[in-house]
Amino acid sequence: MSGRTAGADPGEVTGERRQLLNGAYRLLGSLAEAEDAVQEAYARWYALPDPRRDEIASPGAWLTTVTGRVCLDVLGSARARRERYVGAWLPDALPGHPGHPGRLAGPSCDPADQLVLDESVTMAFLVVLEAMTPAERVAFLLHDVFRYPVAEIAGVLDRTPAACKQLAASARRRVRDGSPAPAGGQAETVQRVKKAWEAKDIAALVDLLDPAAVMTAEGGGLAGAALRPVAGGAHIARYMAGIADRAPGLELLERPVNGTPGLVARRAGTVLTVAAFDLAADSRVARIWVVRNPEKLRGWAEDGAPSAR
Repeated sequence: MSGRTAGADPGEVTGERRQLLNGAYRLLGSLAEAEDAVQEAYARWYALPDPRRDEIASPGAWLTTVTGRVCLDVLGSARARRERYVGAWLPDALPGHPGHPGRLAGPSCDPADQLVLDESVTMAFLVVLEAMTPAERVAFLLHDVFRYPVAEIAGVLDRTPAACKQLAASARRRVRDGSPAPAGGQAETVQRVKKAWEAKDIAALVDLLDPAAVMTAEGGGLAGAALRPVAGGAHIARYMAGIADRAPGLELLERPVNGTPGLVARRAGTVLTVAAFDLAADSRVARIWVVRNPEKLRGWAEDGAPSAR
């Protein structure tokens, strides 16, 4: 593509937004920061003089490069911010449509702009990404998830193609080492956890939890949450039962969270907690991620779907 028809076609340029947003969310773990990064890329595009835009053969590649570089800058500053964060920091929990877990919920979501809720956006996967360096994260996601050519990734990272391949390989090992074997039956297991939690049945919860299970909660200093991970199935079961005792009137709902079965807790129609799960090979719960920071729950409406933005 070349010339004004390619470089300045509004439909082609705006049509890149969904892909850019999908990539930026996976890079940053924050939907708000992802939207800001994509908006910044578009602002830079429209700030270009017309002759410069006409010279760009592929607006999509240009926007990808700029968005990736913006995300790299955000990731660099985010690490410092998250070190000062009260308690654990978790990626945003995204509400899936109950009938279509692979889609964001809510009638206000434009399908053309929606994130794709696949295995690369589960809480387990995003938490593994958090352990990577920003460069590893960019190289891996663009290469392994979005299938970008190495030459384009090199442009984003300002490194050689060989260096980008090494970064992607290093990140791939992290994913392999940090991700347990896939386990089936998550919906059934989560349903059983819900029933045991509602019944405050510690014995049943212990049976559903892996002995080495870990629960990480995020309150951000704005909601009560354990400041350190709770380790051990028995400890987690007692912790969950204690929450049930201290929270009368709490209603639990089964809802897709980041594309996989999860739980939403609400009181008087207000969502207070969103929990994502990861299972061990024997289908017992190995990891629980609990988001309680109210600033991160603004996208969840009374029925567990996202409110209008």
